[in-house]
Amino acid sequence: MALRLYNTLSRDLEVFAPHNPPAVSIYCCGVTVYDRCHLGHARSYIVWDLLRRYLSWRGFSVRFIQNFTDIDDKIIQRAQAEGSSVESVTERNITSFFAEMDALNILRADDYPRATRCLESICAFITKLQAQGAAYSADGDVYFAVMKAEHYGKLSGRDLSQQKEGASGRLGAEAGDRKRHPFDFALWKTALPGEPSYASPWGPGRPGWHIECSAMVQQAFGDTIDIHLGGADLIFPHHENEIAQSETATGKPLARFWLHNGMVNVNGDKMSKSLGNFTTIQALLDEGVNPMALRLFVLQAHYRKPLDFTRGAIAAATSGWLGLEVALRVGKDYGPQLGWNHPQEYCLESHGAFAAALDNDLNSAGALAVLFALARPLRALAHGLQRGEGVTIQDQELEGSWRSLVQLAGVLGLQASFTTAPRAVHGDEATIAQAIEERLLARQKRDFATADSIRAELLAQGITLIDRPDGTTHWLRT
Repeated sequence: MALRLYNTLSRDLEVFAPHNPPAVSIYCCGVTVYDRCHLGHARSYIVWDLLRRYLSWRGFSVRFIQNFTDIDDKIIQRAQAEGSSVESVTERNITSFFAEMDALNILRADDYPRATRCLESICAFITKLQAQGAAYSADGDVYFAVMKAEHYGKLSGRDLSQQKEGASGRLGAEAGDRKRHPFDFALWKTALPGEPSYASPWGPGRPGWHIECSAMVQQAFGDTIDIHLGGADLIFPHHENEIAQSETATGKPLARFWLHNGMVNVNGDKMSKSLGNFTTIQALLDEGVNPMALRLFVLQAHYRKPLDFTRGAIAAATSGWLGLEVALRVGKDYGPQLGWNHPQEYCLESHGAFAAALDNDLNSAGALAVLFALARPLRALAHGLQRGEGVTIQDQELEGSWRSLVQLAGVLGLQASFTTAPRAVHGDEATIAQAIEERLLARQKRDFATADSIRAELLAQGITLIDRPDGTTHWLRT
C-alpha cells in the first residue's frame, strides 16, 4: 500500500512520492525562541518526528531541517523586560528546547539554521525580488507587493478582499503609510531606536519573519522541497507568504506537500496565557508526567484533529504507557530465561497492519492499536514470570511478537527505560501497600523514574494504581 498524506495545498489525500527517491527533503517551521516550548510545540514536533521515523523505516533517506527564529519583536521585548540581551534570551531558550525535545525522544534535525546566521541569503533573496519588481523599499523598510504574486491565497483558500490589514509586517499608521497595498508584508524592517540591527543594502535593520524561512529552505535544499511542515496556525499568513515570495522569485513550487497539525485545547478551551491554561513541556515534566506518556497521549489522536489536554487524558496515557513498557521490557528482563535468541524473528502480520495504518495519512491511533495487541500477551507473560510461573512453549513463541513490538514502538518514538531492574512485588495486600508507600516517597523526592518503575512492576502483576485528586492512591486487580 502506498503512503497517502493530506496535502493542505490540494485539500485532498495524495500518494506521496519524493521528487528524487529515495531522498526526501523536509523543512519544518521551528520555534521563535523568546520563551519555553508549550504543549502545542510538543504536539507538532512529536507528530513530525513520527513522519520522519516512518519514512526512514519505509526505506527513504530523509534530510530534515528545522529553523530557529532568533530575532523577532517578542524576543526584543523579552530582552528589554529582563534587562538582558537578545542573545541571552535566545541561547537560554534554545538550550531548553533541546533538553525538552530530547526528553520526548524527538530526533534532532539534520541542521538548525537561525535567521541571524542566514542574513546574506536573506538579503540576496530580497534583492532578487526587488529586481523583479515584486518588492519595494520605503524609508529603510522593504515590502513584498502581494499583487505581484500569482494565485496568492492558494494555500489558505483566501483572497485579498478577505484578509485583515496588519496580518503581517510592522503594524500601525506609519507602516500603513509606507505600503503601496494594505496587505503587503515586510521583508526587511528598519531598526528602531534601541533595537538590535544588522547591515543590509537598505540600511541597518532585521529581516521579516516570512522571508527567513524562504531563504533558509533555499539555502538548505534549493528551489523546491518534498514536504513543508507546520501547525495549522501557520497556514496564514506565514506559509501563504512564504509561497508568494518564493514562487515569485523562482517560478517553481516551494513545496510539493504541505502538512499541518491541529491545535491543542486544554479542557475544551483554546490554550492561551490570557485564559490561564498555558502549559509548558517543562512544567509537565517537572510535575512527573512521563515523557513517553506525553508522547503516547499526542499519538492517540490523529495529527490533523484538535487535541484536548485534560488531566484525565494524561492519566490514561500514563497507564497505557506503563503497560506498554512492561511488554517492551520482557525480552531484556527475561529473554535468556525464555530462550529468546532469534534476532530476525518478527510478527510480519503486525508489521503489515502497522504500515497500513500509517500509510493512511499517519493514522497513529491505528498504529498504536497494533502495539497494544502485541503487548497484551507479553504483559501477561511478564505477570506470570514475576509470580514464578514456569516457561511454556507458547511463551517461547512470543519472541517474534516482542521483537516486532520493540521495532514498531521505535517507529512511534516510544522507548522503554532499562535503567532499573525489575523487582518481584508479590501480590499480597501488605506488600502492595508497601510498594505504594515507596512510590509516594519517590514522588515526593521527585524521583519520578523510580515511581514509574514501581507502578510498572505492579501493573505487570495485574495491579493498577489509581491516583485520586486528594493525594491518596487506590489499587485494583485487573
